[in-house]
Amino acid sequence: MKILILRFSSIGDIVLTTPVVRTLKTQLQEVEIHFATKAAYSSLLRENPYIDKIHELGDSLGDLVGHLRMARFDLIIDLHNNLRTRIIKSRLSVRSHSFGKLNWEKWLLTKFKINKLPNMHIVDRYMETVADLDVKMDNLGLDFFIPEKDEMAMDWLPESHQSGFAALVIGAKFKTKQMPITRMIELCDRINKPVVLLGGKEDEAVAGELEEFFRQRDSTKEFEEGLDKLGKKTLVFNAVGKCNLNQSASLIKQSNWVFTHDTGLMHIAAAFKKPIFSVWGNTVPAFGMYPYRTQFTIFENNNLDCRPCSKIGYDQCPKGHFKCMNELVFDFYLGE
Repeated sequence: MKILILRFSSIGDIVLTTPVVRTLKTQLQEVEIHFATKAAYSSLLRENPYIDKIHELGDSLGDLVGHLRMARFDLIIDLHNNLRTRIIKSRLSVRSHSFGKLNWEKWLLTKFKINKLPNMHIVDRYMETVADLDVKMDNLGLDFFIPEKDEMAMDWLPESHQSGFAALVIGAKFKTKQMPITRMIELCDRINKPVVLLGGKEDEAVAGELEEFFRQRDSTKEFEEGLDKLGKKTLVFNAVGKCNLNQSASLIKQSNWVFTHDTGLMHIAAAFKKPIFSVWGNTVPAFGMYPYRTQFTIFENNNLDCRPCSKIGYDQCPKGHFKCMNELVFDFYLGE
C-alpha cells in the first residue's frame, strides 16, 4: 500500500504528525509512506526513517498535483484539511481520510468562551484519522531526527553552560503569544541558572536586549560579587540567529529544562522528553497542543474573561492591556 500524508505547515504541526507516520509504517504490512509539505519545512522530515519519500510544495500547487498523480497512491491521509489539500484529494481521486479541525468549536471558545472542544491532545485526534486502518497509538511520543552535521558539540557553548543549562525559546509567530522583554528578564532571573537563548533571525533584537541586561562586566566586579552572595546565578548565552532549526533542536536535546512559548520548538522539546515550562498568552492549552507525553508545567493567566482571544494570535493585544502575559505568575522550582 502506498500512502500519502498531507501537512503543509508549520513546524509544530508537522512534528505533531510524527506518531501517525511512525505507527502507519510500523504497524501496516508492505506500506510505503510519502509526505507532502511546504519546501520550507521538508528539513523537519528528511531524516525521518519512517518516511520513504517527501514531496515539496513550492510556488505551484498544480505542479505538486501532477507530481503526486504519477505516484499512484492507494490512500491519502489529510492532516491539514484546508483548501489546497482538498484540491489535491479531488484531483487525485483516491480514497482519503481527513482530520477534523473543529473550527466551529474553536470559534465558540474564542468568541463566546464556550468550550465544546474534546479533552484530547491533537496528536490523539490525528490518530483518530487512521483508526479505520487498525493503527493504534504506541508509547513512543513524538519524533524528531537531527542530521549528524547539525549535532552541536557542548564545547560550542561557554564553559559555564557545559555542565547544564536551561533553554529559553524567546520567539513566537505572533506577538500575543510572546512575553514582553520585561517578563523575559524576570523569567531568566527566576531560572537562576545558565540560560541559552534560542530563536530565529527575527528575534535577534530582543535576544540582544536580554544578553545585554545579564552581561557580566569586569568594571562591575564588586557588583557581580554582590549578586553571587545573593545567590544570583543567571548567565545568559545568546544563540539566537546563530543556529538553524536542527542545530537549535540539538541544543534543546542537550538542555536540562526548556522554557518556551506555544511554538514549534516546544513540540521538538517534547520529542526529546525534556521537562518543559510552557508559557501561554492569548492561546490556551485547551486547543489540544500542549506538550505531548513529557513532563510539563503550564504558565497561563486564567483570571481573564478575554482569553483566548484567538486560536492563532495577533500582532498586539486587542484589549491593549496584554494581561495574559503581563500578569502571568512564574511559580516553579528547578532544584540543583
